[in-house]
Amino acid sequence: MKFLPRSWFKRYAPLAVAAALLGPLAAPRLFAQGTGAKADPAAALADALSAACRQDEVAFAGHLTADNAAAFRGLPTPQRTALIKRFVLLEDPGKPLLTTTLDGHPVMRCEAAGVLSEMRFGATEARDNLAFIRVEVPQAGQSRQEVQNVRFGLVREGGEWKLLSVGMLLLDIPALQREWEQTDLASGEAEAVAALRKISSALTSYQTAFGNLPEDLDQLGAPSDNSGFSPDKAGLIDNPLASGESGGYRFRYTIAPANGPGDDSDRDKAAGFSLAATPAEYGKGGKRSFYLDSGGVLRGGDKHGVVATLDDPEIGADPQP
Repeated sequence: MKFLPRSWFKRYAPLAVAAALLGPLAAPRLFAQGTGAKADPAAALADALSAACRQDEVAFAGHLTADNAAAFRGLPTPQRTALIKRFVLLEDPGKPLLTTTLDGHPVMRCEAAGVLSEMRFGATEARDNLAFIRVEVPQAGQSRQEVQNVRFGLVREGGEWKLLSVGMLLLDIPALQREWEQTDLASGEAEAVAALRKISSALTSYQTAFGNLPEDLDQLGAPSDNSGFSPDKAGLIDNPLASGESGGYRFRYTIAPANGPGDDSDRDKAAGFSLAATPAEYGKGGKRSFYLDSGGVLRGGDKHGVVATLDDPEIGADPQP
């Protein structure tokens, strides 16, 4: 059995919400569940952390304020699980256990896959409909066991105590949901631009290898049998991307014929192209539309689902997730 190492704490430090939950990092459980337990702030907190330890989403939602509970239930399953994990910083569902110190303060422990997280409750400070509980969280340091302190806030709502804050930050799941949505959009847009770059590179390789550009993106994909690579199936990109739709974006490809002297072979070798990426469902996988020419110049913007063109403003740097 071992306590959570400091590396677990540092792992989530860059995230704003993780910073909010950095104190709870370790969490455990038990206390009788139900209305009676929730009438006491310490019991309610222990019950909430117990649900987090077990990764019991239904029970955990019951310890949130009405607005937070509704927003939590509306999150995609991976985000609900990620939020719960930040209260205990254990990847797997754990076994919660509650003990008490000689002075009657709860000690919550959660064990999962041989890793033990522990939270030692201090005295409850209750003022009208607000309560605060300072919790000590042991960390496994290099030479000694260190302790981090975090203050949990609870608010009385409908006669029961609900989670309100962690440390100095309010637990605002609707705001967190909006942040996650923006992160997902940024990630989807970055992946779309990366896909455009990948297609562009594949087109250049195809033109070099076969002396002309393909008629459509499907020719860049891999053969479905062992017939080997050919101009019809060059194997330069994966088949989902070659189909023209991937990662929540649709991709369009247009050949820009070359002008000037020379025969058809010369013009085929000199032909350019343009690529466009448009959200398959605007506002879900991304908002911005993108346009990339054979010279590598990226253009685009938020066009509400309309295809980007050469007339759109240039984007100085590729978006990052």
